[in-house]
Amino acid sequence: MHESIGEILVNTRDISDGGIFLLTEDIDMPPVGTIVQGQVQGMGMIAPILKMKIVRLEPAGIGLKFINE
Repeated sequence: MHESIGEILVNTRDISDGGIFLLTEDIDMPPVGTIVQGQVQGMGMIAPILKMKIVRLEPAGIGLKFINE
């Protein structure tokens, strides 16, 4: 979720303790450094909404770093 793109549903390629890579091929994404919010779906429970920072843009998608507050 971000004000420039609204709320979108995408798939992940990788996820770790530090971040996540989202497959966003045909979606114009905000620039590196932008803070977005996200929530993992399909875990069998309601996951928390997390703040993440865009750290990498690639043709296939974006790399996000989890922000611990």
